[in-house]
Amino acid sequence: MGVWELLLVGVVILLGLAGVLVPGVPGSWLVWAAVLWWALTDPRALSWAVLVGATVVLLLAQAVRWVLPPRRLRASGATTRMAVYAGTGALLGFFLLPVVGAIPGFIGGIYLSERLRLGGHGQARAAARTAMRSGGWSVLTELFACLLIMGAWLVAVIWG
Repeated sequence: MGVWELLLVGVVILLGLAGVLVPGVPGSWLVWAAVLWWALTDPRALSWAVLVGATVVLLLAQAVRWVLPPRRLRASGATTRMAVYAGTGALLGFFLLPVVGAIPGFIGGIYLSERLRLGGHGQARAAARTAMRSGGWSVLTELFACLLIMGAWLVAVIWG
């Protein structure tokens, strides 16, 4: 697979990650489709293993999301700005503190957004807790699964 094709797969994965944060966009399936495209055009054992792993991770994430309360983020006052901060925090956390850093990065992004909007620590903390209770865990579950898939794809491309 050429460099340009790998870049296109990476762009589709990034669009999928952004799509996870936008209601109604099938972001996780976009990430899976990008990995499928890569596995079909570069048929090696490693690429098929990453595809199977991605499928298992997404199915597990969907099962976990069904157990969590439904998304009601708009009703809790979640904004697009909050989603951008949360997504950026999760992405930065994923790379700064490999894999597990996505969770505190996501929550920290929500807190930072609310701190800038509301001004105080107590109010921002309460708003972040409300956002996480009203659907934030569902978004985080899906985003974390997609970040795991992206990380496995990157490792396979760079070191595979």
